[in-house]
Amino acid sequence: MLDTAGIFEAPAERQIEEPRPRLTVWRVLIYAALAALAIFYVVPFVWLLSTSLKTPETIFDNRLIPAALRWQNYADVIQQTDFLRWTLNSAIVTLLAIVSITLSSALVAYPFAKLRFPLKRTLFALILGTMMLPSSVTMVPTFLIWRQLGTINTFWPLWAGNLFGSAFYIFMLRQFLMTIPDDLRDAALVDGASQLRTFWDVMLPLIQPALIAVALFEFVAKWNDYLTPLIYLNRPALYTLSLGLATFVESEGLDSRWDLWMAGSVLAMLPVLIVFLLGQRFFVEGIATTGIKG
Repeated sequence: MLDTAGIFEAPAERQIEEPRPRLTVWRVLIYAALAALAIFYVVPFVWLLSTSLKTPETIFDNRLIPAALRWQNYADVIQQTDFLRWTLNSAIVTLLAIVSITLSSALVAYPFAKLRFPLKRTLFALILGTMMLPSSVTMVPTFLIWRQLGTINTFWPLWAGNLFGSAFYIFMLRQFLMTIPDDLRDAALVDGASQLRTFWDVMLPLIQPALIAVALFEFVAKWNDYLTPLIYLNRPALYTLSLGLATFVESEGLDSRWDLWMAGSVLAMLPVLIVFLLGQRFFVEGIATTGIKG
């Protein structure tokens, strides 16, 4: 009698071993170049952190690791300067800029991604063309406009321009919106929703990752912005963090407390570092989205 037990048994799955990447000379050279590039970018941060922990007497020595760590520099920069006021001013400007640029750019990107209207391609090309203009070209006309509006020495010039959107963010959000099926928008319109209601209730929730990426980009840009506050702000009470730290070191000339300045720079950098670590996935998605669909 034939033994059929083995005939109807399912064949054992063969495990296919993935070939291990070969460690070629070319690959080793790439790893070495990447490691050298990483060290090149990390060294300034390490030097900044090291200097922030030195004493005024050892501030200019060549030691990367201080002989004695002076943590008191961080407390001194907060007590001896208007660090908290500068931080609050930067937070206000950054928050207003993020909210305004995210909503306005999404509102402009929606019709370019989902609606049909005359001269659509031409208008979109004009918007992209504004990215080619150096900021120095529009600096003087923009300053004259804000001066005519009487907003010098206020926060308005630092964020209100975001109400008109940003060409780069409009482009990025348009690319993301084009990946969303039109059936969702059509279903909402058939149910009687207006275009604005469809944008707000259907499209905005679907593009949350792109909106977060825009918010993160704008946070880094506004938090670190030095030139715009330098142009529009003359009252020390309105200084932002970057401008306040710069004026602190410039006001004392060669007698400046470089140790406190470095400690303040480290503290100013911490929010950016935390935001990047928390949202690095959205940073990458935001950059990758710009090349998904043209």
